[in-house]
Amino acid sequence: MPALPSAELAVLDNPQPLRHYEIRCETPELTCLCPRTGQPDFADVEIVYVPAEKIVELKSLKLYLWSYRDEGAFHEDVTNRILDDLVSALSPRSMTVTTRWNVRGGITTTVTARHP
Repeated sequence: MPALPSAELAVLDNPQPLRHYEIRCETPELTCLCPRTGQPDFADVEIVYVPAEKIVELKSLKLYLWSYRDEGAFHEDVTNRILDDLVSALSPRSMTVTTRWNVRGGITTTVTARHP
């Protein structure tokens, strides 16, 4: 049976908690539904963070992002919720989430949310 989407993020201990280093996770597979039309929206997502004590387990991140697939949400909300959920789970030193949404109605949208 294949995996199912999950809003739960698994975390791991940072193997180098005293070092300030950057982790960059990127995927072209973020999708959600337009809350007005119900049509699918597609985005590239980039998550860049400097961890403190915890890092995100990558399979759980993939399943977490998949959980947006059938949800109606605006681009700005999705981006900020991803940031909020990851910050809540990881308490990173810093984090930036950027979503680059495919053309809809002749307009591309890029949303960037930052912590702190």
